[in-house]
Amino acid sequence: MKFYSMNIKETEVKLKTDLKNGLNETEVEKRLIENGLNEIKEQNKKSNLKKFLAQFNDFMVIILLIAGLISFFTSLLQGEKDFLDTIIIIFIVVLNAFLSFFQENKAEKALQALKNMSAPKSTVIRDGFVKKIDSKNLVIGDLIIIKSGDYISADARIVESLDLKIEEANLTGESLPIEKTTIALNLKNTSLGERKNMVYAGSCVVNGRGKAIVVATGMETEMGKIANMLINTNNEQTNLQKKLAQTGKILGLGALLICVLIFFIGILKKLPPFEMFMTSISLAVAAIPEGLPAIVTIMLAIGVERMVKKNAIIRRLPAVEALGTATVICSDKTGTLTQNKMKVVKEYSYDKKLLCKYLALCNNVELGENNELMGEPTEIGLLEFAIKNGFSKENSSLELPYVFEVPFDSKRKLMSTIHKDNENYKIITKGALDVLLDRCKFYYQNNEILILTQNKKNEILNKNAEMTKNALRVLAVAFKNELKIPLNDEKIEQDLIFLGIVGMIDPPKKEVFQAVKDCKIAGIKPVMITGDHIETAKAIGKKIGILSENGLAITGAELDLISPENLKNNIYKYDIFARVTPEHKVKIIKAFKDNGEIVAMTGDGINDAPALKNADIGCSMGIMGTDVAKGASDIILADDNFSTIVYAIKEGRGIYKNIKKSVHFLLSSNIGEIVTILFALLFGFSSPLAPIQLLWINLITDSFPAIALGLEPTENNLSNKNFKNNEKGLFSKEKWITILLEGFLIGFLGIIAYAIGITYFKNNLVASTMTFTTLSISQLLHSFNIKSEKSIFKTNIFNNIY
Repeated sequence: MKFYSMNIKETEVKLKTDLKNGLNETEVEKRLIENGLNEIKEQNKKSNLKKFLAQFNDFMVIILLIAGLISFFTSLLQGEKDFLDTIIIIFIVVLNAFLSFFQENKAEKALQALKNMSAPKSTVIRDGFVKKIDSKNLVIGDLIIIKSGDYISADARIVESLDLKIEEANLTGESLPIEKTTIALNLKNTSLGERKNMVYAGSCVVNGRGKAIVVATGMETEMGKIANMLINTNNEQTNLQKKLAQTGKILGLGALLICVLIFFIGILKKLPPFEMFMTSISLAVAAIPEGLPAIVTIMLAIGVERMVKKNAIIRRLPAVEALGTATVICSDKTGTLTQNKMKVVKEYSYDKKLLCKYLALCNNVELGENNELMGEPTEIGLLEFAIKNGFSKENSSLELPYVFEVPFDSKRKLMSTIHKDNENYKIITKGALDVLLDRCKFYYQNNEILILTQNKKNEILNKNAEMTKNALRVLAVAFKNELKIPLNDEKIEQDLIFLGIVGMIDPPKKEVFQAVKDCKIAGIKPVMITGDHIETAKAIGKKIGILSENGLAITGAELDLISPENLKNNIYKYDIFARVTPEHKVKIIKAFKDNGEIVAMTGDGINDAPALKNADIGCSMGIMGTDVAKGASDIILADDNFSTIVYAIKEGRGIYKNIKKSVHFLLSSNIGEIVTILFALLFGFSSPLAPIQLLWINLITDSFPAIALGLEPTENNLSNKNFKNNEKGLFSKEKWITILLEGFLIGFLGIIAYAIGITYFKNNLVASTMTFTTLSISQLLHSFNIKSEKSIFKTNIFNNIY
């Protein structure tokens, strides 16, 4: 259906909807049943059988299966019919496959649950009320409200446009935003990029706001048609998995060389070739940590589940690793450090009633169900102040009907609405005082319009300073009367009449005080980056502890005068960056990263997206965050709380440390097994362990303690100030030496046990059993050694039931 060629009324009639009240819930349910959920189907998802069979697609597993078959046919040809080795080998391989399959499924389900939790939301009008719903519940005919920062979740025909610009690069390849209109197109065939009265799923609003009627959902959208053509999706590998895979390859090659060496040593000592072949193969399988990347995935998935319970929704697994090594947190103030509940507590004006009336008119708040005010906290706070003083939006609009608006822009820092005033027009502008005052030529006092002198400006600035010193956010209001509407946006917001300022309080969240302390104890530098006035930012910064005694605060304008090199060298001096633009945020993050810091950044608006992308860990707000910010982030903070980031870092550090513990344990244990076999043969003994015993150690005393170490409880504090990520490899040289020493110690204990068995009992079976028991118990005890860097006598060995 070519909705772009229909006018608004035709679209309304065709889709049986209502431009004022939208659909009713009964009709929504009916359409959901008819057309299904608004979802893009996932392509080529592996069946459980394919996932299970994929567990056998491993070089060492294939070798082990071949060894099992050789053992089977050798026994058959020799007429011994002793198939125990084969049965146990097959059993171990299948058991390992089941365990890996089970954990992979568990990780997939956890990640799918998180995907559902972080699904985009849409604002709709149903039954005449504004509602926020999961985008998957959108239906054809829904009346949606779209604004700057929103992702579009369905194809829709625009019915109202206020300076609406949409970025459609995902669909059209056009990098510049498209200016949208409501006018029907007379063309019969047009490309997507030419349909300026349509919005499409997968695009995002970069400016303005509007309303649209949904015309296609799910697989019927233009994005859905593209999804139908997709064949394969690749699983993302984390940096840690890559490091482990690289470590595994190096160890694997080394282990294979040693196994070949052991085989030929055994042959030279005239030991049975088949026995030595089986021993070498078993040792290779035991020695190569082929399961390390899988263990990392399991640990990360478990960590992700833990974090979601504490309101940190991880969108990408590598973010868990990055969190574990974060050293700087750049945090927005409003809603993250503060409660995001704005309340006007002070005003300065010569006509409070007119100020309240204009605050009600120059406002974007919509009325939801049960008369709930829906919109940004600042807008809600301003309207509540107006209502408290007797001016509702509806009543004020009867006197001065709304015509159109120039939406707020983070660079202009202003918003204007135009209203019909009898035969003329009234323009009302609100925004940042330092910007607005420069555009004012007059001021309003006692029903008179007077020239704005420098003395009057200074008086206004002094009142502003008083408010900001008390941690108030200040907004200014101005207006002007026009005979006609200026065509140019710049002209609309020039030669204004200053009306007054209001001071709003957004108190800090209670948990933030302790969270900031925890950061500093952990060696993590908390930094405030905000668009607010520098004095407001400093007042809040001092209150919560971010602004240290010797710390400095700087504005975006001052930042422009500093070269990138100088900023890099002096970045640690600054605790607060105020009045910043999106470009400034990226500049600040880059300066920290150039010093080798791992940077976490919080943000909620479309203007934060570049900074979120540039940070090592982008954290968006789950409540007030725009869809664009969420899409650019690695983590969504479901409660918009700074303390949640600190908790996530603590958890991330714990996960990272636990993974390293597991890997440390596996490597040292595997080295112990190689040392036992290799040196026993070099000392003139026969192989001290049967293939089945080696495989048992590999499955039971290696795998389960490794997983248990990965489930170690996270420490309750962040006291480790030197928690840095070793970028070159997983372990430092010193740690590798420790791993080798521990491996040799375990190996020599095994050899000593074998030597005692042979010397005193003169029985190879007894000696082999002693070696097997010694290695098993040594490794089990070694897991307690790995558990903590403290002495075992100073560690709580009962705090991990696993």
